[in-house]
Amino acid sequence: MGKSNSNSKLQTSTYHVPVLYDEVLKGLAIKPNGVYVDCTFGGGGHSKGILQQLNSEGKLFAFDQDEDAQKNIEQDDRLIFVPHNFRYLQRFLRLHNVQKVDGALADLGVSSHQFDEGSRGFSTRFDGPLDMRMDVHAPVTASQIIQNFSEQKLHKLFEQYGQVTNAKTLAKHIVQNRNKQPLQTIEQFKLLIHAAVKGNPNKYLAQVFQALRIEVNDEIGALKEMLLQLNDVVKPGGRAAIITFHSLEDRVVKNFFRYGSFEIELNENPFSTTTQQKLWKNTTAKPITAIDEELKRNKRSRSAKLRIAERL
Repeated sequence: MGKSNSNSKLQTSTYHVPVLYDEVLKGLAIKPNGVYVDCTFGGGGHSKGILQQLNSEGKLFAFDQDEDAQKNIEQDDRLIFVPHNFRYLQRFLRLHNVQKVDGALADLGVSSHQFDEGSRGFSTRFDGPLDMRMDVHAPVTASQIIQNFSEQKLHKLFEQYGQVTNAKTLAKHIVQNRNKQPLQTIEQFKLLIHAAVKGNPNKYLAQVFQALRIEVNDEIGALKEMLLQLNDVVKPGGRAAIITFHSLEDRVVKNFFRYGSFEIELNENPFSTTTQQKLWKNTTAKPITAIDEELKRNKRSRSAKLRIAERL
């Protein structure tokens, strides 16, 4: 994997420590008077770094559907905060009379705050509601999915989104036992699936929770919608920097930068006579990963992969 050795001072936050901070700022090749988008504002760490490189003419649009993230907004006339999911990127840029931007960033990881706040239901470490919604106004919680999904849908969910080794067994176990006890909290859910846990319990639960979180928030669907909009939103010569934390996301980003779409089967058809126009050029041969210094400082950076591409 590509490694970066930049040593500029890291901007930290008690809410969330931004991963691959230096690498992102360098990779975006920020123009002082440019227009940029941080699709995942979170603790505002990456946004703060971008703002430091913009002059008075520069603009930064920051998206985040999590109401808690709004507490991290600092007063800055160059910052426009959009309290919505990044799947609505183009809509809200147009509402602000912006057609094109010079660069876009998305850090797809769950923030440290969300993991550490038990009431959000993201973490296996704390008890709290079995919720997992990034947007607290979203209609479906993790608890509702566990209680209402069919065995087949649960199997597919755990297998595809969590790579759970015994996804089929787990789904069957849940369906057979979910009506025997309440399923409103993290601890109740952990108790329900205890007999199905295989291998390292911490790793297993992390995979199960990841799968549920992705489903609750339609994370893959939202990611694909946002990426496709980058084709129109990012100027030629502009950059897109995407940080992923698991192989499913990384594969989506890798394929998007390669093809500019998700119709891979058509693009790879050896009998096709249509030539696919290349829309993006990767700036590095391999994804960038955290250097040892960052790995020691922030253990959550160990699974982060940064891909940066330039719009052609």
